[in-house]
Amino acid sequence: MYGKIKDYLQKELTDIREAGLYKEERIINSPQGAEITLTSGAEVLNFCANNYLGLSNHPRLVEAAKESLDDRGFGMSSVRFICGTQDMHKTLEAKIAEFFGTEDTILYAACFDANGGVFEPLFGEQDAIISDSLNHASIIDGVRLCKAQRFRYQNADMADLEEKLKEASTARFKIIVTDGVFSMDGNVAPMDKIVALAEKYDAMIMVDECHSAGVVGKTGRGVTELFNIRGKVDIITGTLGKAFGGGIGGFTTGRKEIIEMLRQRSRPYLFSNSLIPAAVGAGIEMFDMMTETNELQDKLHENTEYFVKKMIDAGFDIKPTKSAICAVMLYDAKLSQDMAAKLLKEGIYVIGFYYPVVAKGQARIRVQLSAAHEREHLDKAINAFAKVGKELGVIK
Repeated sequence: MYGKIKDYLQKELTDIREAGLYKEERIINSPQGAEITLTSGAEVLNFCANNYLGLSNHPRLVEAAKESLDDRGFGMSSVRFICGTQDMHKTLEAKIAEFFGTEDTILYAACFDANGGVFEPLFGEQDAIISDSLNHASIIDGVRLCKAQRFRYQNADMADLEEKLKEASTARFKIIVTDGVFSMDGNVAPMDKIVALAEKYDAMIMVDECHSAGVVGKTGRGVTELFNIRGKVDIITGTLGKAFGGGIGGFTTGRKEIIEMLRQRSRPYLFSNSLIPAAVGAGIEMFDMMTETNELQDKLHENTEYFVKKMIDAGFDIKPTKSAICAVMLYDAKLSQDMAAKLLKEGIYVIGFYYPVVAKGQARIRVQLSAAHEREHLDKAINAFAKVGKELGVIK
Protein backbone atom coordinates (compact mmCIF):
# COMPACT_ATOMS: atom_id res chain seq x y z
CA MET A 1 0.00 0.00 0.00
CA TYR A 2 2.81 2.39 0.84
CA GLY A 3 4.93 1.59 -2.22
CA LYS A 4 3.68 4.21 -4.69
CA ILE A 5 3.81 7.18 -2.35
CA LYS A 6 7.17 5.98 -0.98
CA ASP A 7 8.68 6.17 -4.48
CA TYR A 8 7.13 9.59 -4.98
CA LEU A 9 8.43 10.93 -1.67
CA GLN A 10 11.93 9.56 -2.26
CA LYS A 11 12.08 11.31 -5.64
CA GLU A 12 10.78 14.59 -4.17
CA LEU A 13 13.34 14.46 -1.36
CA THR A 14 16.14 13.72 -3.84
CA ASP A 15 15.07 16.69 -5.97
CA ILE A 16 15.06 18.95 -2.88
CA ARG A 17 18.59 17.82 -1.98
CA GLU A 18 19.90 18.25 -5.52
CA ALA A 19 18.46 21.75 -5.68
CA GLY A 20 20.37 22.63 -2.51
CA LEU A 21 17.12 23.28 -0.67
CA TYR A 22 17.12 20.44 1.86
CA LYS A 23 16.71 21.66 5.43
CA GLU A 24 19.19 20.06 7.81
CA GLU A 25 18.56 20.22 11.54
CA ARG A 26 21.60 21.28 13.52
CA ILE A 27 21.58 19.77 16.99
CA ILE A 28 22.38 21.85 20.08
CA ASN A 29 23.38 20.27 23.40
CA SER A 30 23.47 23.38 25.57
CA PRO A 31 20.91 25.87 26.89
CA GLN A 32 19.72 28.56 24.49
CA GLY A 33 21.81 31.71 24.69
CA ALA A 34 24.11 34.03 22.78
CA GLU A 35 26.75 31.27 22.91
CA ILE A 36 25.68 27.69 22.29
CA THR A 37 27.37 24.31 21.87
CA LEU A 38 26.65 21.91 19.01
CA THR A 39 26.85 18.12 19.25
CA SER A 40 30.05 18.35 17.22
CA GLY A 41 31.57 20.13 20.20
CA ALA A 42 31.79 23.42 18.34
CA GLU A 43 30.99 26.53 20.37
CA VAL A 44 29.24 29.12 18.21
CA LEU A 45 27.44 32.43 18.48
CA ASN A 46 23.71 32.14 17.92
CA PHE A 47 22.20 34.77 15.64
CA CYS A 48 19.05 32.95 14.55
CA ALA A 49 17.01 32.51 17.74
CA ASN A 50 13.84 34.38 18.65
CA ASN A 51 15.50 34.96 22.04
CA TYR A 52 15.24 38.73 21.62
CA LEU A 53 15.57 39.68 25.28
CA GLY A 54 17.98 36.89 26.18
CA LEU A 55 15.50 35.38 28.65
CA SER A 56 15.47 31.77 27.43
CA ASN A 57 17.95 30.66 30.09
CA HIS A 58 17.54 33.53 32.54
CA PRO A 59 18.02 32.32 36.14
CA ARG A 60 14.86 34.05 37.38
CA LEU A 61 12.70 32.27 34.81
CA VAL A 62 14.43 28.94 35.40
CA GLU A 63 13.86 29.27 39.15
CA ALA A 64 10.22 30.28 38.67
CA ALA A 65 9.66 27.23 36.47
CA LYS A 66 11.27 24.96 39.09
CA GLU A 67 9.13 26.41 41.87
CA SER A 68 6.00 25.88 39.77
CA LEU A 69 6.99 22.26 39.14
CA ASP A 70 7.46 21.68 42.85
CA ASP A 71 4.22 23.44 43.79
CA ARG A 72 1.82 22.48 40.96
CA GLY A 73 3.36 19.42 39.30
CA PHE A 74 4.37 18.75 35.72
CA GLY A 75 1.24 18.40 33.60
CA MET A 76 -2.39 19.48 33.71
CA SER A 77 -3.94 16.38 32.07
CA SER A 78 -7.00 18.35 31.10
CA VAL A 79 -8.43 21.16 29.02
CA ARG A 80 -9.30 24.46 30.65
CA PHE A 81 -13.08 24.10 30.97
CA ILE A 82 -12.95 20.63 32.59
CA CYS A 83 -10.31 20.65 35.35
CA GLY A 84 -7.38 22.35 33.64
CA THR A 85 -7.57 25.85 35.07
CA GLN A 86 -5.36 26.82 37.99
CA ASP A 87 -5.27 30.21 39.65
CA MET A 88 -1.86 30.81 38.07
CA HIS A 89 -3.40 30.57 34.58
CA LYS A 90 -5.76 33.41 35.49
CA THR A 91 -2.88 35.39 37.00
CA LEU A 92 -0.83 35.12 33.79
CA GLU A 93 -3.83 36.10 31.66
CA ALA A 94 -4.37 39.19 33.82
CA LYS A 95 -0.70 40.17 33.59
CA ILE A 96 -0.76 39.89 29.78
CA ALA A 97 -3.87 42.09 29.59
CA GLU A 98 -2.26 44.64 31.88
CA PHE A 99 0.95 44.63 29.83
CA PHE A 100 -0.86 45.32 26.55
CA GLY A 101 -3.55 47.57 28.01
CA THR A 102 -6.40 45.25 26.99
CA GLU A 103 -9.52 43.98 28.76
CA ASP A 104 -8.95 40.22 28.95
CA THR A 105 -6.68 37.40 27.75
CA ILE A 106 -7.02 33.73 26.82
CA LEU A 107 -4.04 31.34 26.87
CA TYR A 108 -3.23 28.71 24.22
CA ALA A 109 -0.54 26.05 23.86
CA ALA A 110 1.09 28.17 21.14
CA CYS A 111 0.33 31.25 19.05
CA PHE A 112 -0.23 28.93 16.09
CA ASP A 113 -3.26 27.73 18.04
CA ALA A 114 -4.26 31.27 18.99
CA ASN A 115 -4.27 32.35 15.34
CA GLY A 116 -5.86 29.09 14.25
CA GLY A 117 -8.68 29.47 16.75
CA VAL A 118 -9.54 33.17 16.56
CA PHE A 119 -11.47 33.57 13.29
CA GLU A 120 -14.00 30.74 13.09
CA PRO A 121 -15.81 31.55 16.37
CA LEU A 122 -16.21 35.23 15.44
CA PHE A 123 -16.82 35.49 11.69
CA GLY A 124 -19.07 33.84 9.13
CA GLU A 125 -20.13 34.04 5.51
CA GLN A 126 -21.51 37.57 5.91
CA ASP A 127 -18.16 38.92 7.12
CA ALA A 128 -14.80 39.83 5.57
CA ILE A 129 -11.20 39.27 6.63
CA ILE A 130 -8.65 41.56 4.97
CA SER A 131 -5.19 40.10 5.50
CA ASP A 132 -1.66 41.29 4.72
CA SER A 133 0.02 39.18 2.01
CA LEU A 134 3.03 38.42 4.24
CA ASN A 135 1.10 37.37 7.31
CA HIS A 136 2.34 34.32 9.19
CA ALA A 137 1.28 30.84 8.07
CA SER A 138 -0.76 30.39 11.25
CA ILE A 139 -2.94 33.37 10.30
CA ILE A 140 -3.38 32.00 6.79
CA ASP A 141 -4.42 28.61 8.18
CA GLY A 142 -6.77 30.23 10.69
CA VAL A 143 -8.48 32.21 7.94
CA ARG A 144 -8.90 29.02 5.90
CA LEU A 145 -10.87 27.46 8.77
CA CYS A 146 -13.35 30.33 8.64
CA LYS A 147 -16.19 30.84 6.14
CA ALA A 148 -15.75 34.61 5.95
CA GLN A 149 -14.93 36.32 2.66
CA ARG A 150 -11.17 36.65 2.18
CA PHE A 151 -9.26 39.62 0.83
CA ARG A 152 -5.48 39.95 0.67
CA TYR A 153 -3.61 43.23 0.34
CA GLN A 154 0.03 43.68 -0.64
CA ASN A 155 2.45 43.90 2.25
CA ALA A 156 2.03 47.18 4.16
CA ASP A 157 0.48 48.75 1.03
CA MET A 158 -2.16 51.13 2.36
CA ALA A 159 -3.56 52.04 -1.05
CA ASP A 160 -4.19 48.36 -1.74
CA LEU A 161 -5.66 47.87 1.73
CA GLU A 162 -8.10 50.70 1.08
CA GLU A 163 -9.16 49.11 -2.20
CA LYS A 164 -9.82 45.81 -0.45
CA LEU A 165 -11.83 47.59 2.24
CA LYS A 166 -13.97 49.14 -0.50
CA GLU A 167 -14.47 45.71 -2.10
CA ALA A 168 -15.59 44.37 1.28
CA SER A 169 -17.97 47.28 1.92
CA THR A 170 -21.11 45.12 1.97
CA ALA A 171 -19.81 42.76 4.64
CA ARG A 172 -21.51 42.66 8.03
CA PHE A 173 -18.25 42.76 10.00
CA LYS A 174 -14.79 43.55 8.63
CA ILE A 175 -11.44 42.91 10.25
CA ILE A 176 -7.96 43.94 9.09
CA VAL A 177 -5.33 41.37 10.08
CA THR A 178 -1.60 42.00 10.11
CA ASP A 179 1.64 40.88 11.69
CA GLY A 180 3.13 43.59 13.91
CA VAL A 181 6.62 42.74 12.65
CA PHE A 182 6.96 40.61 9.52
CA SER A 183 9.31 37.84 10.51
CA MET A 184 11.27 37.44 7.28
CA ASP A 185 11.80 41.12 6.42
CA GLY A 186 11.80 42.73 9.86
CA ASN A 187 9.58 45.62 8.77
CA VAL A 188 6.88 46.96 11.08
CA ALA A 189 3.27 47.26 9.93
CA PRO A 190 2.20 50.93 9.51
CA MET A 191 -0.30 50.72 12.33
CA ASP A 192 -1.14 54.41 12.46
CA LYS A 193 -2.32 54.29 8.86
CA ILE A 194 -4.12 50.99 9.40
CA VAL A 195 -6.03 52.50 12.33
CA ALA A 196 -7.01 55.50 10.19
CA LEU A 197 -8.38 53.23 7.44
CA ALA A 198 -10.15 51.00 9.96
CA GLU A 199 -11.93 54.04 11.41
CA LYS A 200 -12.82 55.31 7.94
CA TYR A 201 -14.30 51.99 6.79
CA ASP A 202 -15.70 50.73 10.12
CA ALA A 203 -13.34 47.76 10.38
CA MET A 204 -11.85 45.96 13.36
CA ILE A 205 -8.10 45.34 13.70
CA MET A 206 -6.13 42.25 14.70
CA VAL A 207 -2.34 42.25 15.17
CA ASP A 208 -0.02 39.29 15.64
CA GLU A 209 2.66 40.59 18.02
CA CYS A 210 4.86 37.47 18.03
CA HIS A 211 7.97 39.23 16.66
CA SER A 212 7.12 42.71 17.97
CA ALA A 213 6.08 42.21 21.61
CA GLY A 214 9.07 42.67 23.85
CA VAL A 215 10.95 44.15 20.90
CA VAL A 216 9.41 47.33 19.49
CA GLY A 217 8.19 50.29 21.44
CA LYS A 218 10.21 51.99 24.15
CA THR A 219 9.20 49.46 26.81
CA GLY A 220 8.64 46.51 24.44
CA ARG A 221 4.87 46.66 24.52
CA GLY A 222 4.72 46.22 20.77
CA VAL A 223 3.26 48.14 17.87
CA THR A 224 0.43 49.68 19.86
CA GLU A 225 3.04 51.40 22.02
CA LEU A 226 5.28 52.27 19.06
CA PHE A 227 2.42 54.06 17.27
CA ASN A 228 0.65 55.29 20.41
CA ILE A 229 -2.56 53.43 19.54
CA ARG A 230 -3.14 51.45 22.73
CA GLY A 231 -6.83 50.65 23.01
CA LYS A 232 -7.46 50.97 19.26
CA VAL A 233 -6.57 47.37 18.32
CA ASP A 234 -9.38 44.90 18.99
CA ILE A 235 -7.41 41.64 18.99
CA ILE A 236 -3.73 40.99 19.75
CA THR A 237 -2.21 37.54 19.48
CA GLY A 238 1.25 36.65 20.70
CA THR A 239 3.59 34.05 22.12
CA LEU A 240 5.65 33.29 25.19
CA GLY A 241 8.03 31.42 22.87
CA LYS A 242 10.06 34.32 21.54
CA ALA A 243 11.05 37.48 23.44
CA PHE A 244 8.96 36.45 26.45
CA GLY A 245 11.23 33.66 27.67
CA GLY A 246 11.41 31.47 24.58
CA GLY A 247 9.37 28.61 26.02
CA ILE A 248 5.91 27.51 24.98
CA GLY A 249 2.50 29.14 25.11
CA GLY A 250 0.43 31.58 23.09
CA PHE A 251 -2.31 34.05 23.87
CA THR A 252 -5.06 36.22 22.46
CA THR A 253 -5.76 39.45 24.30
CA GLY A 254 -8.27 42.17 23.53
CA ARG A 255 -11.93 43.11 23.93
CA LYS A 256 -13.62 41.22 26.78
CA GLU A 257 -16.57 39.99 24.70
CA ILE A 258 -14.21 38.59 22.06
CA ILE A 259 -12.16 36.73 24.67
CA GLU A 260 -15.32 35.41 26.32
CA MET A 261 -16.57 34.06 22.99
CA LEU A 262 -13.23 32.40 22.32
CA ARG A 263 -13.47 30.62 25.69
CA GLN A 264 -16.82 29.25 24.55
CA ARG A 265 -16.04 28.27 20.97
CA SER A 266 -12.33 28.40 20.07
CA ARG A 267 -11.48 24.81 19.20
CA PRO A 268 -7.73 24.80 20.00
CA TYR A 269 -8.61 26.16 23.47
CA LEU A 270 -11.47 23.75 24.07
CA PHE A 271 -9.69 20.62 22.88
CA SER A 272 -6.04 21.09 23.90
CA ASN A 273 -4.42 20.52 27.29
CA SER A 274 -3.84 23.54 29.50
CA LEU A 275 -0.46 25.20 29.49
CA ILE A 276 1.83 23.40 31.94
CA PRO A 277 2.56 25.05 35.32
CA ALA A 278 6.29 25.49 34.65
CA ALA A 279 5.59 27.59 31.55
CA VAL A 280 2.92 29.59 33.36
CA GLY A 281 5.12 30.27 36.38
CA ALA A 282 8.00 31.42 34.20
CA GLY A 283 5.60 33.59 32.21
CA ILE A 284 4.34 35.33 35.34
CA GLU A 285 7.92 35.98 36.45
CA MET A 286 8.82 37.32 33.01
CA PHE A 287 6.03 39.92 33.04
CA ASP A 288 7.08 40.96 36.53
CA MET A 289 10.61 41.51 35.18
CA MET A 290 9.27 43.53 32.25
CA THR A 291 7.56 45.97 34.61
CA GLU A 292 10.64 46.43 36.82
CA THR A 293 13.17 47.63 34.27
CA ASN A 294 13.64 48.58 30.62
CA GLU A 295 17.29 47.53 30.58
CA LEU A 296 16.89 44.58 28.22
CA GLN A 297 14.81 46.48 25.65
CA ASP A 298 17.32 49.33 25.66
CA LYS A 299 20.22 46.95 25.08
CA LEU A 300 18.37 45.13 22.30
CA HIS A 301 17.65 48.39 20.47
CA GLU A 302 21.28 49.47 20.84
CA ASN A 303 22.57 46.12 19.55
CA THR A 304 20.25 46.19 16.55
CA GLU A 305 21.17 49.73 15.52
CA TYR A 306 24.89 48.96 15.80
CA PHE A 307 24.73 45.69 13.84
CA VAL A 308 22.56 47.00 11.01
CA LYS A 309 24.72 50.10 10.51
CA LYS A 310 27.95 48.10 10.43
CA MET A 311 26.51 45.57 7.97
CA ILE A 312 25.31 48.33 5.62
CA ASP A 313 28.71 50.01 5.89
CA ALA A 314 30.31 46.68 4.91
CA GLY A 315 28.29 46.69 1.70
CA PHE A 316 25.52 44.19 2.43
CA ASP A 317 22.01 44.57 1.05
CA ILE A 318 19.89 44.91 4.19
CA LYS A 319 16.10 45.18 4.28
CA PRO A 320 14.89 48.29 6.15
CA THR A 321 14.03 47.23 9.71
CA LYS A 322 12.59 48.71 12.88
CA SER A 323 12.71 45.39 14.71
CA ALA A 324 15.45 43.03 15.92
CA ILE A 325 15.41 41.19 12.57
CA CYS A 326 18.11 41.98 10.03
CA ALA A 327 17.48 40.39 6.62
CA VAL A 328 20.76 40.04 4.69
CA MET A 329 19.53 39.72 1.12
CA LEU A 330 21.27 37.18 -1.15
CA TYR A 331 18.38 36.36 -3.56
CA ASP A 332 19.82 32.97 -4.58
CA ALA A 333 18.67 29.94 -2.56
CA LYS A 334 21.83 27.88 -2.86
CA LEU A 335 24.00 30.90 -2.08
CA SER A 336 22.08 31.40 1.15
CA GLN A 337 22.78 27.79 2.09
CA ASP A 338 26.47 28.00 1.17
CA MET A 339 26.96 31.23 3.04
CA ALA A 340 25.25 29.93 6.17
CA ALA A 341 27.46 26.82 6.09
CA LYS A 342 30.63 28.90 5.75
CA LEU A 343 29.54 31.24 8.53
CA LEU A 344 29.03 28.24 10.82
CA LYS A 345 32.67 27.29 10.24
CA GLU A 346 33.53 30.83 11.37
CA GLY A 347 31.57 30.25 14.58
CA ILE A 348 28.41 32.13 13.54
CA TYR A 349 25.17 30.15 13.67
CA VAL A 350 22.66 31.53 11.13
CA ILE A 351 20.21 29.97 8.70
CA GLY A 352 19.56 30.64 5.02
CA PHE A 353 15.90 31.16 4.12
CA TYR A 354 14.51 30.51 0.66
CA TYR A 355 11.35 29.39 -1.14
CA PRO A 356 8.78 28.39 0.05
CA VAL A 357 9.58 30.17 3.35
CA VAL A 358 10.14 33.35 1.35
CA ALA A 359 9.20 34.21 -2.23
CA LYS A 360 11.24 32.77 -5.09
CA GLY A 361 14.30 34.90 -5.81
CA GLN A 362 14.16 36.47 -2.33
CA ALA A 363 16.57 34.17 -0.44
CA ARG A 364 18.34 35.71 2.52
CA ILE A 365 20.05 35.07 5.80
CA ARG A 366 17.93 36.32 8.65
CA VAL A 367 20.02 37.63 11.52
CA GLN A 368 18.19 38.02 14.83
CA LEU A 369 19.70 40.26 17.45
CA SER A 370 19.35 39.72 21.18
CA ALA A 371 19.92 41.59 24.41
CA ALA A 372 22.10 38.60 25.29
CA HIS A 373 24.65 39.61 22.63
CA GLU A 374 27.63 41.61 23.80
CA ARG A 375 29.53 44.04 21.57
CA GLU A 376 32.30 41.49 20.96
CA HIS A 377 29.68 39.00 19.73
CA LEU A 378 28.36 41.54 17.25
CA ASP A 379 31.83 42.44 16.00
CA LYS A 380 32.76 38.79 15.50
CA ALA A 381 29.60 38.22 13.46
CA ILE A 382 30.12 41.35 11.35
CA ASN A 383 33.71 40.37 10.61
CA ALA A 384 32.68 36.81 9.70
CA PHE A 385 29.96 38.08 7.36
CA ALA A 386 32.47 40.39 5.67
CA LYS A 387 35.03 37.60 5.24
CA VAL A 388 32.56 35.05 3.85
CA GLY A 389 30.73 37.68 1.83
CA LYS A 390 33.94 38.56 0.00
CA GLU A 391 34.80 34.88 -0.56
CA LEU A 392 31.42 34.28 -2.19
CA GLY A 393 31.33 37.54 -4.13
CA VAL A 394 28.37 38.93 -2.17
CA ILE A 395 30.32 42.10 -1.34
CA LYS A 396 33.54 43.55 -2.75
